[in-house]
Amino acid sequence: MKRTDYTIIGTLIVATFVVILNETVMSVALPVLQSDLGVPPSQGQWLTTIFMLTMAVVIPLTGFLIQMFGTRTMFIVAMTLFTVGTAIAVIAPGFAVLLIARVVQALGTAVMLPLLMTTVMTLVPEERRGVMMGNISVVIAVAPALGPTMSGLVLDHFSWRWVFGVVLPFAVIATVVGAKFVRPVGERSSAPIDFLSIPLAVFGFGGFVYGLVAIGESADGKAAMPIWIPFVVGAIGLAAFIGRQLQLQREDRALLDLRVFASKPFTLSVILVVVAMATMMGTFIVVPLFAHNVLGMSPLTTGLITLPGGILMGVSSPLIGKIYDARGPRLLVIGGTLLIACAVWLMTTVTTATSFWLLTAANMVLCIGLAATFTPLMTLALGSLKPALYSHGSAALGTLQQVAGGAGTALFITIVTVVSKSGAEAGDSAAVAMTDGVRTVFLTAGCLSIVLVALGSWSGPRSRWSTTSASRRHTRVLQSRRKQVERGGGRQTSDAVAVTGEQPGHGDRLPARDPLTPKHTVPTGLRAGRRRSRDAGGRHTQMSAPVTRRAPSAIAAAHGFADRTELGDQLGGHAEHTGLHLVRVGDDDAEQVGG
Repeated sequence: MKRTDYTIIGTLIVATFVVILNETVMSVALPVLQSDLGVPPSQGQWLTTIFMLTMAVVIPLTGFLIQMFGTRTMFIVAMTLFTVGTAIAVIAPGFAVLLIARVVQALGTAVMLPLLMTTVMTLVPEERRGVMMGNISVVIAVAPALGPTMSGLVLDHFSWRWVFGVVLPFAVIATVVGAKFVRPVGERSSAPIDFLSIPLAVFGFGGFVYGLVAIGESADGKAAMPIWIPFVVGAIGLAAFIGRQLQLQREDRALLDLRVFASKPFTLSVILVVVAMATMMGTFIVVPLFAHNVLGMSPLTTGLITLPGGILMGVSSPLIGKIYDARGPRLLVIGGTLLIACAVWLMTTVTTATSFWLLTAANMVLCIGLAATFTPLMTLALGSLKPALYSHGSAALGTLQQVAGGAGTALFITIVTVVSKSGAEAGDSAAVAMTDGVRTVFLTAGCLSIVLVALGSWSGPRSRWSTTSASRRHTRVLQSRRKQVERGGGRQTSDAVAVTGEQPGHGDRLPARDPLTPKHTVPTGLRAGRRRSRDAGGRHTQMSAPVTRRAPSAIAAAHGFADRTELGDQLGGHAEHTGLHLVRVGDDDAEQVGG
């Protein structure tokens, strides 16, 4: 990777961290904000609801938008929208203007994570994606964990406006720096936008997410409409949207290309990410409510519950990425899901006298498990796709994460509300009734965690998860050969060259050289050897490019040797020696010659 590539990715990571940090600041600020603006809780909740709705509608469109307008343009537009929305929130004179500010913020936030993942998949070599996706996991999980802490710290000393005011300068700096350093990445698409797909996405994804929010409102008796209405609208919209995309993807014009789900690793990984995201977001919402309403903790103390876990996740994610690059995803996924299960079952023991330290310790275990789960799953999911589908895969993954977060939040809040109301009607105190509701929530989360462990364990043979194992093995062979050259001295050639002791057309053939792998040199005295490549299932593979026979003299001339004798000397023998065949591996073709 070039230094400019690191600069681009680093800038995107920082910018995405800022916008996602803003997502969870409302969990602590909402009660204070409702009191200051004089709005009831059912109305104030729309500051969170409208943000989720906007994200759910826009994320499915980001794959097409990134391909159409390019990474640089979309970055500038997204960060400008987020910065403007944050500035409006700081000076908002009333609730209506603040609601508009949250919509503008969400428009920018929705683009950043798919943009970041698409850029990483395009620029980072396959054998190094684990570490980079570990850094992205810091953004996805640590930023939401730090949001309540930052919000509580600000609210202890200033008004709610400063919750947005603290974010604003970082948003401005990220926008200016990104405008200078972010460059176009990947190929642009000239396909015209399908305007019919946009309202279908709005009604489909928007209706479904609003239905999830309405579940929580109906449990408290404050739903604006019957909950079946948004679900019906969402189901009809989603069915029409899917049908339209299936039609458009035949012409490569789909707003969200559904061919990404043809990849089994992608689909299985997405299912696991959805269950984990629902558990994470539901837990991050319920724990602060329990700490504040039952244990009587201040906003700052409530926010500090999530801080150690967030820091621990930030430290562990890059290490988890290195483990992924070395060992593959299976071990990490199984270990991560087990840690998630342990954490949520530990939280089922909460009482009205639960300590700050128990909640903090359980949250730390949860965060480590989430880091060990998200990093390998996202890397595996996107790595199983063709480069042309990276942006659509990122959009699909982001959309389902958003829906899963909404579903987890709605499910957990509904359970707390229903059980608490039932306990209060039975004569329990408000604290005891809510504690029963929280325990029920974590029992439900425990059941979800068992599903996670089961899915994580169902991965078949180790190599079936390790879709990049063959590539990593090929890279290690080339790196070993290059070290031989550096020690023994050899002639630099334009392509990777190896020798096989089989007759032409028989035996194993070398896989085409990965364009991202450094070119190889042939050391003096290199002995003939056999090379095998296996696919993800462990089977021997054949080279996809055709193998053509050429005379040794032609190969010698192509590589800058005077004649085939000099070529033979470089290889430690004669090029026309019986049974010795030269294989030339290039970007798009390979050549094999025999005596």
